[in-house]
This record gives sequence, structure tokens and C-alpha cells, in this order.
Amino acid sequence: MPAVAATEDPPAVHWTGDDGVPQQADWRSLAGHPPPARLELAGSDLPADAALRLLRGGTGLLWLGDYPNARHLLQALGRRLDARTARPARAGGSLQAAFLAQRAAQAERARILGGLLLPFDADHGLPLRRAPDVRAAGAQAHGPVTAHYVQSLRELLGLVGAFEWRRKGVPIPALGASIHPHHGVFSPVRGEYVDLVAQAPLPAVAQAHGAADIGTGTGVLAAVLARRGLAVVATDLSTAALACAGDNARRLGLQRQITLVSADLFPPGRFGLVVCNPPWLPAPASSALESAVYDPDSRMLRGFLAGLADHLAPGGEGWLVLSDLAEHLDLRPRAVLDGWIAAAGLRVLGRLDTRPRHHRPLDASDPLHAARAAEVTSLWRLGAA
Repeated sequence: MPAVAATEDPPAVHWTGDDGVPQQADWRSLAGHPPPARLELAGSDLPADAALRLLRGGTGLLWLGDYPNARHLLQALGRRLDARTARPARAGGSLQAAFLAQRAAQAERARILGGLLLPFDADHGLPLRRAPDVRAAGAQAHGPVTAHYVQSLRELLGLVGAFEWRRKGVPIPALGASIHPHHGVFSPVRGEYVDLVAQAPLPAVAQAHGAADIGTGTGVLAAVLARRGLAVVATDLSTAALACAGDNARRLGLQRQITLVSADLFPPGRFGLVVCNPPWLPAPASSALESAVYDPDSRMLRGFLAGLADHLAPGGEGWLVLSDLAEHLDLRPRAVLDGWIAAAGLRVLGRLDTRPRHHRPLDASDPLHAARAAEVTSLWRLGAA
């Protein structure tokens, strides 16, 4: 098959077709992945083992066969990777080492499977036989484009899934309604932390001074606070998150109670209640979506604690919603968190705890099982010392 090279600025891929004519397409990756350094054309005659060897070596495969066969190939590649890569063992009994090994294995798996690419028309349609109509999902995720492009099949499946989540919504019992996450905005699937914010006793000054929701994401916690009768200023640095939070506020009829502000952490002013649900694990994120879970060096957590006292009205509270999974993985000891709270001039007024309700703590074959089984999610009630 003909080899091709990738260029950037603007990102593009180039190849020579079977007719010898040079071709080019824009490269699009919503996760921010670079185009492959090498590219080969691929079709239904390519065996899965041969495809895996090429992908492992960094060669991207531009699929020109039937769309269902591309899906079948992706599944076959996934099975081969899972069979050949055993779950990382706890090296030396260390949960931290097991976590890091698991993250590395997940990243490598994603890299390999992300090399199976599809061509798209400028209307986001797939010019492949037996391809579904994905134009609406592509337009929602990418917006208007002016030229045909190449994107990974895995990303397509992700944005189609996000399209359906946005259409159907995620039920939030604490709201008695659904939240509709946009593509690239983390979905509130861990409902236990939402319930903590819905149930914690409000500080007496919250009605008079309002609330702030730091890093609002889908706006789910801002909506819960608004439903509890508070005026809320919700912040985020992500334009996608602010658009998503605004959409959800309008769907719920709460747009007059929720003000959206683009800010890194705090909005101006002091509040009776400041809520933050930062990423729970101090580790690098491999995509924008993962930044809702992974926070390198606990940057957001430390920033929230350091600035909280300056944004509390007298008698106000800061609610820190945080899992202790990082402690069980030896990524951030409890003593470190306690030290950050004290150094910020804060004191702990109380804490509400809950256990995870998802299935992962029940998987005893997971190398991280001991940490997941011990995990507790807490709402820390903090006040000025």
C-alpha cells in the first residue's frame, strides 16, 4: 500500500491513491491527538493481525472498505490487545505502581486503536458503503467545516455516544430531571456526590449572599443549589462546559438563578456558599474530557483551598466534594490534604460521607480493587479559621 506523510499547520494528512493521484484531507481530533506520522490505505482484505502490527508501529490506517467491517476490525483489535496484555499486577504490592501501570496500558491501547481512521465529507457524512448517517452527531461535535477530513473510528463512536447522551439526558434523582451533557463535558454519572450537595445543610448566610459553583461542568451542582433556592454564580474555563451548563439551566427553567462566568476558579465577590468538585486524582489527563477526573499536582484542589477564605462571606462555608481514592492509591496522603486546609486558613466544620454506587468496587480481579473497595466520597464543610 502507498505510504503517506502527515503535516501540520493546518493539521492535514496526505496520501497517494490507488490511481497514483496525490490526495489530502484535514486532520480532526477532538481529543487533540496529532495526525499519524505514516498512513496506509486499508480495506476489508487487511487481516487483523497485520493491522495490529502496523498500528503498534505507529502507522495509521485509512479505511476505505465497508463501514461495518471497520467496526468488526476495531473489535478484533481490541480483543487481541486484551488477550495479549494481561492486567498490570501490583508491582511490589504497591497500589500506586499498579495505578500507574494501568494508566500506561490504557493509554497505549487507546493509541493503537485510535490509529484506525475514517474519511469524512465536509457535511460530516461517511463516504463508505453501509455507513450510518452520522452528520448530525459530527456537526454537533465539530461545528461547520469547509473541507473533507479524516478522524479516528474510536472518536467517531465517542461523539455518536455523546450525541445520544445529550439527546436522551442523564437522570439526576436529586433534581427530579435529567442533565444533558455536551460532547467534551464530563457526564455526572457518579450520582452519590450530587446527592451529598442536595442533602447537606445550607449555611444560614447562603440565602443572603448566594452561592458559587467552581468548575461547573454540566452545571449539575449549580442546578441542585438553584433548586434549593439559591442564586448561583457558576464558573468554568471551558467554553464547551459553559455552553452545556447554560443549556441545562434553560432546560430546567433555572436560567434566572444561575449566572455563568468564564473564570479560572473563583468569580469576583464573596459568597455564603462556595462549592467545588475538583478532579479527584492527581495525575496527568490524556484528553480534555479526562481533565474532569485527573488533575496534575492537584492544581485545582490546591487553588480552591488557597483562595476559598477570600471568597467567603462572614459565616459562609466552602463545600469540597472529593473522593479519597487518591489516598488509597498512595497518590495524595490525607495528611497532605489536612495541611493544605490548615495552610489556607480554613477549618473543618463537618463532613458528610457516602460510598460509591458503581460496580467497580465489586471487581475483585481489578489490581486496584483494594483501593476501590475502600473508597469514600466526602463533602467537606469548610469555614474560615
